[in-house]
Amino acid sequence: MGIRGELFTTQVTLENRSYFFNVKENRTGDVFLQVVESKSRDGADFDRHQIAIFADDLQKFLQGMDKSLSFIEKDRKARSKAKAEKKALKEEKYGTGKKIYRKKGESDKESRKNDGIKRTGRVIHVVSKRSASDESSESTN
Repeated sequence: MGIRGELFTTQVTLENRSYFFNVKENRTGDVFLQVVESKSRDGADFDRHQIAIFADDLQKFLQGMDKSLSFIEKDRKARSKAKAEKKALKEEKYGTGKKIYRKKGESDKESRKNDGIKRTGRVIHVVSKRSASDESSESTN
C-alpha cells in the first residue's frame, strides 16, 4: 500500500486532460475508487477535480455509466442516420453539387444551357427565374 492508501493506479491521457483511476483504502479499511481529472490551465497550473465511489456503490455507479454509454451510442447512431438522410434529400432536391465541366470541343454556350446565371466578363450576375409578369404584379402592390 502506498503512502496515501493507494492500492492501484492507472492513468488515461487525452489532449490537455489526464484522468487518474486510483483504488484506495481509507484508515477504517474501506476500499474506494477515486477518479481524478487534471486539466492544464495556462501551461503552468492544473485544475484538479475528483470524485470517490465506495466499493459498495460501484455496481450501481457502473450500471449508471453503462446506461449513459448506451444512450450516447444510440444517439450517435441516430444523429448519423438523420444526417445521412438529410444529405440524401438535399442531393435529391438540388443534385450532387458536383461541378459540370465542359466537354472537349463543346462550345461555352452549349455547356451553360439556361443555368440562370448571366455572365458579363469577370462579374457573374444571378438572373431571377421568376417571370416578368410576376415581377410587375409585385411592383404594383
